[in-house]
Amino acid sequence: MADPKGFLTTDREVAETRPVEERVKDWNEVYVPGSLLPIISKQAGRCMDCGIPFCHNGCPLGNLIPEWNDYAYRGDWTAASERLHATNNFPEFTGRLCPAPCESACVLGINQPAVTIKNVEVSIIDKAWDTGGVTPQPPERLSGKTVAVIGSGPAGLAAAQQLTRAGHTVAVYERADRIGGLLRYGIPEFKMEKRHINRRIEQMRAEGTKFRTGVEIGRDLDAAKLRKRYDAVVVAAGATTARDLPVPGRELSGIHQAMEYLPLSNKVQEGDFVTPPITAEGKHVVVIGGGDTGADCVGTAHRQGAASVTQLEIMPKPGEERAPGQPWPTFPMLYKVTSAHEEGGERVYSVSTTHFEGDENGDVQWLHLIEVEFVDGKLEQKPGTERKIPAQLVTLAMGFTGVDRENGLVEQFGVELDERGNIARDGEYATNVDGVFVAGDAGRGQSLIVWAIAEGRSAAKAVDRYLTGVPSALPAPIRPTDRALTV
Repeated sequence: MADPKGFLTTDREVAETRPVEERVKDWNEVYVPGSLLPIISKQAGRCMDCGIPFCHNGCPLGNLIPEWNDYAYRGDWTAASERLHATNNFPEFTGRLCPAPCESACVLGINQPAVTIKNVEVSIIDKAWDTGGVTPQPPERLSGKTVAVIGSGPAGLAAAQQLTRAGHTVAVYERADRIGGLLRYGIPEFKMEKRHINRRIEQMRAEGTKFRTGVEIGRDLDAAKLRKRYDAVVVAAGATTARDLPVPGRELSGIHQAMEYLPLSNKVQEGDFVTPPITAEGKHVVVIGGGDTGADCVGTAHRQGAASVTQLEIMPKPGEERAPGQPWPTFPMLYKVTSAHEEGGERVYSVSTTHFEGDENGDVQWLHLIEVEFVDGKLEQKPGTERKIPAQLVTLAMGFTGVDRENGLVEQFGVELDERGNIARDGEYATNVDGVFVAGDAGRGQSLIVWAIAEGRSAAKAVDRYLTGVPSALPAPIRPTDRALTV
């Protein structure tokens, strides 16, 4: 234990964000560069090095949190980075994007503010990159086996890196024009600058991983033919079928899925567009869906100069304290103010959209809604609460319902789906088709980035065992198939 009294003498401090009026004018990350380094050692010293570290259980990756907290407290950044990478391929991603179930499970959090685990994590990895501590780890020898990974999100990249390091020849297929999946085209630049992805890709290339962009398996390349070409296949294509809103007026122009809207602003940052084809500039924007994707739409609309931004959520407003049915160390559903919400806009809870209204040109102008409440466990509309709000751009951020069924991948492979629309797999991540495995949201359903990386690592271990016929030496999380902490 680094500082036996740290949790008693040091208050929780988190990364400082740039002033709202400054950050909404650019797309850089919202945090003040370097603001963590002066405080992070003491923050790491708040860790109590518990005899039973529940933060391990809270983290799907099984991160060795007390160990790298101790090294960070002592300023041994090299050792801290080694322990961090022992369980996590991409801590610069999780340290910026993960909702931190580890902090919800922190023992200190029972009656005090939890340790700032995410901030310590991102400080360690940023320091490692700055000092040249992150280097390629090519395999000592090649196995002669080949693996295709479909999808380059966190699950696909983690699986690919692990399998490459095991000595297999790995090719990653991505249907977009750049590697990264939703990390590249779903996460706005202000939450994670894409330079973090780019340098990981260069590390993986140096290790031997091959990348094939602009190739959609099922459309551009037959999945069955791909299976014959490789010794094994890992499907990490995500759960990209977006939940729609089938109400009158849905066909009006100006109503888009979040993943139709968000990638365009990222493409502007990549230099593909001067201005995005879909923009919030000067418009009254309504975001339907109260989760993180909805918040991404809110922050994007602010930066594009929206006239107003309103975010709707059908569920009641969460509390600021744990509900009785969500005791420590489970991940609670709490009211959360993200950086995007700090920047303005209105959040409306317990409402349901009834229909959209457009103008004579077929462009959406109004959204009609009604308040809802739970009655005998079911959501019921409240008569007399109907109203309409201006809506010239509407984004649907209501989650996803399963793997893409339109590109032919599922049918061409012949893989079975489960009752939730995900690709069915056993405890070894194997589908019903020999040599075809599935990891991440494609098999799990919409989930967290830490689960994606954990499943990518675990699937890689299963594939390595399949290819070699012997137990794999690749590390993987202890509980790779546990669904208890799915959010």
